[in-house]
Amino acid sequence: MEAVPSEWEFSCDLEVDYESQEIASIVYLALDVDKELQPDKVKRQMTVSDGKLSVHFEGVEARFLRASFSAFVDVLTLATKTVEEFGKGMEL
Repeated sequence: MEAVPSEWEFSCDLEVDYESQEIASIVYLALDVDKELQPDKVKRQMTVSDGKLSVHFEGVEARFLRASFSAFVDVLTLATKTVEEFGKGMEL
């Protein structure tokens, strides 16, 4: 019996260590509202644990995965810089 290829052939993982569960959760909540524009081509799963934001991406083609990952890193950078600049003393 021949193995059936997975539709989600390409994947990558990203982990950011904020060294704070609170900051990782704030960034997670800020990014979680932005859903994938093409969910039939790219999937993104995020989790927060021990002060780390972990993100797993899967895509049907490398170009969709690359575009999604790149856009995500842009908003991740913005969210992180915002929390660093204005988040001192913020609470969930």
